[in-house]
Amino acid sequence: MRLRPARTSRPTPAERMRSIIAVAPSMTVVVDGRRYEVHGSGGAPATGRVHLHDSAEDFDGRHGVPRVPLRIELTDIAPTPVRDRVRARVTLTGLVAAPYGPESTESTCVALGQAVLEDDEGRTYVPAAQLRAAEPDPLAGCEAAMLHHLAADHPDLVTRLLRLAASHLKRDLVRALPLAIDRYGITLRLERPTTQYDLRLPFPSPLSDAEQVGPRIRSLLSTARRASHSHLFA
Repeated sequence: MRLRPARTSRPTPAERMRSIIAVAPSMTVVVDGRRYEVHGSGGAPATGRVHLHDSAEDFDGRHGVPRVPLRIELTDIAPTPVRDRVRARVTLTGLVAAPYGPESTESTCVALGQAVLEDDEGRTYVPAAQLRAAEPDPLAGCEAAMLHHLAADHPDLVTRLLRLAASHLKRDLVRALPLAIDRYGITLRLERPTTQYDLRLPFPSPLSDAEQVGPRIRSLLSTARRASHSHLFA
C-alpha cells in the first residue's frame, strides 16, 4: 500500500519568516550598541534595501572592510483588533560592513548568521539556506486589506465559518475575528471572557494567487453548511 504524504495546512517557519520580512513596515536595527528604528516609505517595506546572504560567502565582494555584528528585529502585528495582536517576532543576526548607517540609500548586505521565529508555538531556528530558499506567501502583501474587509464588511461570513468549530470552542464566545490568512488557509481568533483560541481552517488545496481566495472561502462555507445540516438531522 502506498502512503500518501501529509497535506500541508500551514506555512513552514521559513515561509512565514520570509513573508514577515517581505512586508514589514518597520524594523529595529541594533548595531554597535545603538538602536535604529527603520520605516518603509512609499508603500515599500522597511527591509526593501536589506539583502540577506549566507555568512560563508563573500557577500559584497569588498576586502579589508571590517564587519560588525548586527541584529534586525521585526514584529508581525495582526491587522484586525484582536487581543494580543503580536502574531510573531523575527530576529535576524549577522554581520554588516562597517560603518553602518540606516539613512543610506544603498542596499545593505547582511551576512546572515542566525534567524529565529517566535510565535505561539515557541521559538524556531531557521537555517540561513532555508530562509533564502523560501518564498513569501502570495497573500502577504494583501493580507491586511483582506482581513480588514472580511471583518468590517462580511462579519456574517465569519459567523458561518464558525460552524466548522467544535461546539466546546464556541461556548461563552465573546467574539470571533479573522486573525490571519495565507495560501494554506485562514485562522480565526475565538475570544472568550478570559481565554482565547486560534481556529485554523485549511483550504481544500493551497492557492497560488489572491484571485483564488474567493473560491477557497466559498469552499469552506459549503463545508460549514453541510456540517450544520448534518448536525441538524443527526
